[in-house]
Amino acid sequence: MTEPLKFLVVDPLAGVQTFARQLLQSRGFPADSILCCADTDSGLAQGLLFKPDFLVTDWFPKAPLTGLQLFQRLKEAQPRLHLSLLSFEVTPERELEAEAHGAHFLLKKPFTAEQLKAQMTRSLEALAKDSPGLHGQVRDTMRQARPAPRVALPVIPPEPVIKPGDSVRYKGQRHVAQYVVHRTGETVVQLKGVAGLIPLRDLQPG
Repeated sequence: MTEPLKFLVVDPLAGVQTFARQLLQSRGFPADSILCCADTDSGLAQGLLFKPDFLVTDWFPKAPLTGLQLFQRLKEAQPRLHLSLLSFEVTPERELEAEAHGAHFLLKKPFTAEQLKAQMTRSLEALAKDSPGLHGQVRDTMRQARPAPRVALPVIPPEPVIKPGDSVRYKGQRHVAQYVVHRTGETVVQLKGVAGLIPLRDLQPG
């Protein structure tokens, strides 16, 4: 029996992870065939064990291990790995790099769930066409998919990028971010000297 197609989603925004997971599940892929990580180090460690067929990753331009480097490392262990990229900054140079690595798409953030759905659907169709061994699985899985609910899809907000140690402003005062936590549906921040977790949307880079 053919193993299910596996997807690895690596993005610092919890909303992107959630949308991607829900989208793939709505296309008929089982929950345990989708793995989400918030950074490339976790993506590499988990990906080498998970052995995904398809990587959807942020560009992570400032990380020690960028999204493209993550793809290259995972591809050494999984030669047939497919790639799609997400980035707040899309330049002609990045488009050329993405194309050189064979990326199915480079989608500019912030984007709507509908835009991600369109790009992923095209990618899965191309995957079925270009990978004969996976053609039947992709075709059958998408054929059995439940129709998407007819509701307005939310827009992914352009959340500020805040890391531990960064200076931020909260209620007009300057603070220092101590911890950044990505949990289901939102990102929250622990500020030094402030009790409780603050939603990322309530902070401004300071």
